[in-house]
Amino acid sequence: MKEKILTGALVALLTFRGMSAPALAGSEDVMVDNAWSRASIGMNRPGAAYMTIHNVGDEPVTLIGLTTPLAMMPEIHETKTNAEGVSSMSPAGEIAIAPGESVALEPGSLHAMLMRLQEPMTEGETFPLTLLFDDGGEVSVEVPILGIAARGPED
Repeated sequence: MKEKILTGALVALLTFRGMSAPALAGSEDVMVDNAWSRASIGMNRPGAAYMTIHNVGDEPVTLIGLTTPLAMMPEIHETKTNAEGVSSMSPAGEIAIAPGESVALEPGSLHAMLMRLQEPMTEGETFPLTLLFDDGGEVSVEVPILGIAARGPED
């Protein structure tokens, strides 16, 4: 019983701090930190979320998707800039994270694209985002919504 209480307290603490809670299968070795997003201008344009995903285990893990009640089409996208300085964005597909490695979802690179917003992203609020892994595991994080000009989780 004491173990269940401690586990519940850990999950609550990690969720409050914008970190992931323990998950299932191989994805139990995934930790998420520094999750953040920017406020949106209404619902007509997509939003984005950023974070660092750590694989603290001994086996590789593969991120295969996202879910959130905030957006009907959440996907991992990647921004690339060609030699002429023109940027384009496209779905990144599955993302393998080697043991002991991390993947940063950040502006101008890999990021969680939140298309078809169901409500505006309002500064000061949060939303749940669940990362889906190929082992069937899930890692959920509560993402804080910062100001529209935020440049990182410290803003």
